[in-house]
Amino acid sequence: MQPKIKLPLTPADKVIEFIGWSALIGIWILTLLNYSTLPETIPIHYNGAGEADGYGTKGSILTLPIISSFLFIGLTILNKHPHLFNYPGTINEENAAQQYTLATRLLRLLKLVILIIFGLIVYRTIQNANGISDGLGIWFLPISMGLIFIPIVYYLTKSIQSNKNKKKVYK
Repeated sequence: MQPKIKLPLTPADKVIEFIGWSALIGIWILTLLNYSTLPETIPIHYNGAGEADGYGTKGSILTLPIISSFLFIGLTILNKHPHLFNYPGTINEENAAQQYTLATRLLRLLKLVILIIFGLIVYRTIQNANGISDGLGIWFLPISMGLIFIPIVYYLTKSIQSNKNKKKVYK
């Protein structure tokens, strides 16, 4: 059983949370402000090259902010319980605060990245539906994957290094 401790939010954590909540509200505002001007049929799916390959009713645009909201709120709730996470090493009283801080920061960054990605999809879908642009663009998928995996690799590296450093100190 991993120790339960309460982590205070650092100023950086507060900024990330504020930007995340602002982005979530922004996605809803962008969607609702543009809803009435959308044509009845809009792109609802894009292939790996960023080209629209599926179409649906304009009401489908609401799916993106709804999913964004569930993901963001669910991950926010989960982030309050870092003792439930899986870690690449053993968690004990000595390393719990540092490991939990790294893990909760990662989750905050991933929440923000998810909102950025969903926000861009909403924005580009609105542009595509109104004939202003075509598709998401060829770089959308690789950039999205980078935004997701770079923080994860960084976290895993820091977490493993932290565990190795602790073992050296206590040997």
